[in-house]
Amino acid sequence: MGTTDVVLTDTSPYGSRAVTVECDGVSSVAYLRDAEGGIHGAVWLANHGQAPSSVDQNRIQAPVMPVANTRVPEGSPPFTAGELDVLWFEEGDGAALYRNGELLAVIPGWSDLERGMPGYARDAVGESPFAWSLEEALEGLAPRIAKARSYWEWRDGDGSWPSFQQFVMSHLDARVGPAARYWDIGGDLLPTVGITERPRDGYTVLSTVGMSCQRMPTVEQYIERPDTYARIELAIATRGEATDTAQLFLWLARYPWHSITWLGHGHTARWYREAASFPFGAAYQGVLMLDTVPGLPDLSGFSFGGDEIRWLWLVPVTEQELQVVAQQGHQALSLSGRIP
Repeated sequence: MGTTDVVLTDTSPYGSRAVTVECDGVSSVAYLRDAEGGIHGAVWLANHGQAPSSVDQNRIQAPVMPVANTRVPEGSPPFTAGELDVLWFEEGDGAALYRNGELLAVIPGWSDLERGMPGYARDAVGESPFAWSLEEALEGLAPRIAKARSYWEWRDGDGSWPSFQQFVMSHLDARVGPAARYWDIGGDLLPTVGITERPRDGYTVLSTVGMSCQRMPTVEQYIERPDTYARIELAIATRGEATDTAQLFLWLARYPWHSITWLGHGHTARWYREAASFPFGAAYQGVLMLDTVPGLPDLSGFSFGGDEIRWLWLVPVTEQELQVVAQQGHQALSLSGRIP
C-alpha cells in the first residue's frame, strides 16, 4: 500500500461524527469516525485499478473489492474533494455521500466493518464485508435521505428556530402555565437548546426547549416505532433554586447527539461529577427519566416532523435506587410526591 490521502473530511452539525474519504491510489473508502478519530463505520467506494478475483486479506481496513462484487471491475479514477458532498441524517449518526450530485454511498449509524455490517455503495454488487449494493437498498433508504435533505433545508432557513421555539413555549403555556425566566444554553454546535422556568402551585417546572427539534440517534436500533420515541424534551419539578436545578439540563440536554445515544422512559443517568456537586445534594447520585409522574402536569400532546414528542421528567434518585432500577426496573420504586 502507498500513502493514504484524506480526500474529504466533513463533520456533523453536532460535532460528534465525521465522514472522511480516504484513498491510497488502489481504492477509496469512506469512514464514519468519532471526534477522537475512532472508526465507527466504513464503506468501500471504488477500486482504482482492475478488481482482483478474491478478497485481499491484507487490506481489510482499506479493502479492494473483488470482481464479483463491483459494477466497475476495470476500476475508476480517484475522487477529488470538489466533486464530493455529504448529507448528514437528522440524528447525526449517519450520512449520505454524493459525487457531483449523484448518490455515491450511504453510511448508516449502525455500520460496523468488524461485524460485517458495512454501508451501501453505488458501485457495489450484492453483499460483501466491505459494501452492500446501494441500488438494492434504495427503496428503504430513499425516504430517509429525502427527509434528511428536507430537514436541513428547513433548519437552515430564516426563522426556523424562532418559530419552533415559539411552538414549544405555547404548548408549555397551555400545559403548565405562563413562563418566567428563559435561559439559552446553546453554543456553536447544534442542538440549540434553551430552558424555560414556570412557577406552579408551590414548586417550579423547568423544561428544555429545543431537544425535540432533531431526532435522537440510535433509537431505530432498539425501538420498532422510532416515531414515538425519537424526539424528547426534559422537564423537572423543584422547590429549590431554579438556576441550580438547571445544571441537570446543562448535563443532559445535548448528551444524545454528542454521545450518539438516546434517552427514554425508564432510563437512568448517573451524575458525572463528585457527589457533593449534585444540584439536590450528595444524597442523590443520578436521575430517573419518566414520561409520566403522578401529581405532575401532563406534557403530552405536541408533535413535530410527524413524530410524537415525549417529555421525560427527571426524578433524582439515590445510589441504592439506581441499583434497584438496574436490577428490577423503575416500577420497583415508589416516587409519588418526590419534588426536591
